[in-house]
Order: sequence, then C-alpha cells, then structure tokens
Amino acid sequence: MNKTLLDLGLFVLRLSFSTLMLTHGLGKFNRLFADEIKFGDPIGLGPELSLYLVVLGEFLAPMFVILGIKTRLAAFFPFFTMLIAAFVAHGADPFERKEKALLFMFGFLVIMLCGAGRFAIERVWKKTF
Repeated sequence: MNKTLLDLGLFVLRLSFSTLMLTHGLGKFNRLFADEIKFGDPIGLGPELSLYLVVLGEFLAPMFVILGIKTRLAAFFPFFTMLIAAFVAHGADPFERKEKALLFMFGFLVIMLCGAGRFAIERVWKKTF
C-alpha cells in the first residue's frame, strides 16, 4: 500500500472524527460555565466530575487528536467516553439511539490502534528533538 495514501487516510480520519466530536462536545464545554452544573451521572462519579470527564473526551482530547499530539493517548478519551455513552448512558435505549456513539467509538478505536500517521505534530517533534 502507498504509505502517503495511508498517512493521508489517517489524517482525514483524525480530522473528520475529531471535528465532529468537537461540535458534539462544545455544548457540554459551555455547561462548565453555567451557574449550576446539571449533568447525568452514568457511572456514579457525580454530575460535576462526569461533566468534566465528558468535556475531556468530547472537546479537549479531540483537539489533540486533530493536531496529532499524543494521538493514541488522546484518542483513548473520546473512545472511552463513547463506550460509556453507548453501553451505560444509552444502554437500555434502542440501537438508533446508540448508533452515533458506536460510530465515534469505533472511529477513535482505529485512531488508537493506527496512530496519527505522518501528518501530525508529534512526527515533527520526534525529528526536531
């Protein structure tokens, strides 16, 4: 397989899934600045901590994935967030309600397994430092 096409495919995957996740997480990020935090508590950590972790998984970590900084580690957070969303928060819901979380989960799983590819800041840093 052509290495350049593989790297380009990984870049497109990182950029598309992470950008879509950012739009999904922006509303939750904005909730951090509300007077009173109202958020679900699917795994019993409390609504505040649950919201902070979801913001990490749906907003902050995808920015690192887009840039290609610690990509495999950063991809873990949205992967895990979507795992919890699909099987805990929406565990009793019909498949149609879980489908988006599952799509995101598998996309970030591929990024975790394959890494950032050549078009990433972490590749430039490895050559520089």
